[in-house]
Amino acid sequence: MIELDGSHGEGGGALVRTALAFSTLTGKEVTIHNIRAGRPKSGLKAQHLTVIRALQEMSGAKCTNIHLGAKEIMFIPGKVKRGNYSFDIGTAGSISLFLQGVILPSMFAPGKVTITVKGGTCGKWQASVEYIKNVLFPQLQRFVDKIDLKVLKRGYYPKGGGEVTVEITPRFNQEESYEALLEDLHLKVSKITLIERNEIVQIKGAVNVSKELSENEVAERIERSIKGSLTNLEVPVNIRNEYVTTSSPGGDVVLWAMCESDDVDNPVILGASSLLKRGTRSEEIGKDVVTLLRKELDSTKPVDHYLADQLIPFMGLLPGSVIEASEISNHAKTNIYVVEKFMNVGFIVKGNRVEVKE
Repeated sequence: MIELDGSHGEGGGALVRTALAFSTLTGKEVTIHNIRAGRPKSGLKAQHLTVIRALQEMSGAKCTNIHLGAKEIMFIPGKVKRGNYSFDIGTAGSISLFLQGVILPSMFAPGKVTITVKGGTCGKWQASVEYIKNVLFPQLQRFVDKIDLKVLKRGYYPKGGGEVTVEITPRFNQEESYEALLEDLHLKVSKITLIERNEIVQIKGAVNVSKELSENEVAERIERSIKGSLTNLEVPVNIRNEYVTTSSPGGDVVLWAMCESDDVDNPVILGASSLLKRGTRSEEIGKDVVTLLRKELDSTKPVDHYLADQLIPFMGLLPGSVIEASEISNHAKTNIYVVEKFMNVGFIVKGNRVEVKE
């Protein structure tokens, strides 16, 4: 039985999601105390309950205290089975955060896993689903035959109503044993090695805006502002803008810079995102997201600080992996705490560099 203190590090929901994912992958039972003790409203939120119920349905796991606000749970995992699954977080609960709890074990199921989930497709303090698809998933391709995300509907705060489908075709599975799976990964999967960055070759982006904002040409104005703010980089800038039907008005902007790389398994892609804000001009929103991207580019590191957070669990599967990021956040350090509890590995953090040793 693994025991975790939910107040460790930033004391948020990342610890819960990562623990549930690793418990399911490794087959180790876990008890988590002081859940989200670092937040104004502690205890389990709706998206954590949805992760637990999803893993119960997908793997036959068992869990105590499945209710909003629960401060302690004991989770007894099962193994994820192939199949099609559908879940609804409700309102604008984060789809991206939900996926952090189910993607990892689903990647090593005995067959194809398709997950359809309803909720919010972006929001404060979370990665947009567009970021997950275009920045995180290219790094996970090394583990699977296929991993893809399709946005069926956008969902913004407060009503949400977004819908996303994630399709995973595993390359390896743990039917024989978890130990055999790890051996396979160590022998056959390239380490996550992101320590150098070459020239930027292209910047891509997506501007997604509710239809009711089309009269003011919000998406077009954001796009023009972004392109105008990036002209001095002298690289192609390709932005897709789209007006969509949503339950609540809103929008989000995601940019990702693609850098020159000879290593197909370790693409260098840096991302930044921003939400539409009531009372903020479209041109300012465009400039804001460019400022965030430029901050990542100016760091000269190959990993942005959001990606660093999300890569830690996958690095734990591949000792010898090493990254250099613009920032190693408390989220990343919390993930390190959880991974080290479940895996026979140690993380070395020196400044903005993280390395995994066996």
